[in-house]
Amino acid sequence: VAPAMLQKALSTDIQATFNMVSVDGDTSTNDMVTLMANGQAGNAEITAEGEDFNAFMTALNTVTVYLCRSIAADGEGATRMLECELTGAADVASARKIAKSIICSSLVKAAFFGADANWGRILCAIGYSGADVDVNKIDVSFESSKGSILVCKNGAGVEFSEEKAKEILLESEIIIHVDLNSGDAEATAW
Repeated sequence: VAPAMLQKALSTDIQATFNMVSVDGDTSTNDMVTLMANGQAGNAEITAEGEDFNAFMTALNTVTVYLCRSIAADGEGATRMLECELTGAADVASARKIAKSIICSSLVKAAFFGADANWGRILCAIGYSGADVDVNKIDVSFESSKGSILVCKNGAGVEFSEEKAKEILLESEIIIHVDLNSGDAEATAW
């Protein structure tokens, strides 16, 4: 891959991958990602956008998502790997801002550490994200290998089994599903 195309690939990919990871909420002076091509693959050099570049981008994203999940799961002091899948945003910038706000929230992390289905902390993080949202449209559910449970519909709590929620939240990997119901944009943060 030509250097300019490699830079373009990485600069594009990191917006939805490495820039969506949080372990402790801080960015260290050592936080970085490097992508190098040494020519050992033996393919014709990719020098422009097209089918080969698109295939490379797909492969790159598969690797970077794996690495991002691994970084989040292996974070210092991490007891659970949280993934926020945010859908229904008005635009991608808002989706990313909100998903990252949720995943960076110390209060959200504390709730999950305690296996507490505190959906109010999710809405709080959405609120202080600075993105324009209609709280009356937000749905929140939690999912793990033990199942899925809806805890908030249209910005308000719904009846749910606290016992089932705790069972779901005690697993090592948890997905926080947030649907803003306000558009087609989506983002994922870890």
